[in-house]
Amino acid sequence: MPSRAFADYTALVEPLSLDEAYLDVTEDLRGLQTAAATAKEIRARISQETGLTASAGISYNKFLAKIASGQRKPNGQFVITPEMGPDFIAALPIGRFHGVGPVTAAKMQRLGIETGADLRAKPLAFLQQHFGRSAAWYLGIAHGEDDRPVVADRQRKSSGSETTFERDLTARDEIEAGIEAIADEVWTWCDKTRAFGRTVTVKVKFADFQQVTRSRSFSTAIARHDLLRQASVELVRTLLPTDRGVRLLGVTVSRFDQLPTGAVDDLPLFGER
Repeated sequence: MPSRAFADYTALVEPLSLDEAYLDVTEDLRGLQTAAATAKEIRARISQETGLTASAGISYNKFLAKIASGQRKPNGQFVITPEMGPDFIAALPIGRFHGVGPVTAAKMQRLGIETGADLRAKPLAFLQQHFGRSAAWYLGIAHGEDDRPVVADRQRKSSGSETTFERDLTARDEIEAGIEAIADEVWTWCDKTRAFGRTVTVKVKFADFQQVTRSRSFSTAIARHDLLRQASVELVRTLLPTDRGVRLLGVTVSRFDQLPTGAVDDLPLFGER
């Protein structure tokens, strides 16, 4: 349903996953005056038509909109205005920068880069020495610069869904049930679009905000619901049992085969790699 709702507000919708997308609402199709009002109405429609909550991040470029989207999960919205942008980025821990993964964040921290202000203060030559071609991008986002347009109808390379829970999950059966429910959402999209992935990735974010992923690739596409469920559960089991609560779970499929020719009938899970 969300994608149908999005289309009523803008033609520029760039999907990121089953339940996440960038929207360019510069052209105010419904006369709502502001992006915040547009986000509020879309969230209300999603709640009314599906019973699901939704969060939204609103800003003047993709980088900041993505950061903003995490501020009020699972049921709220957050705006970063051009006036707020520089100070917001300056105070942001480097580990929360979208596009800076855990390995890169750890490397930056070893170099004394803990926040956006620290990153902004580093000369380009210094960053190039340590991060190569990515240096200019890192310095740009530290200054709030991101010129990437919203690209509608791009070919999707992966599809996934994730859920942030209102309370942390601790019991094995709760965690496995959560993964199964998310795998069901992903399968609904795969079956509808007839796009079947050969790689399954499970994401787990713990209560201490540490994030871990586990992936497995197969020689042919996973074109059965039960097999996607099986793969997802087996992946999350590699992280269980855990003494830490689980805050977020996600499932993604990638490496698509558009038609289920040679589709997997049985998965040799965690055999030889």
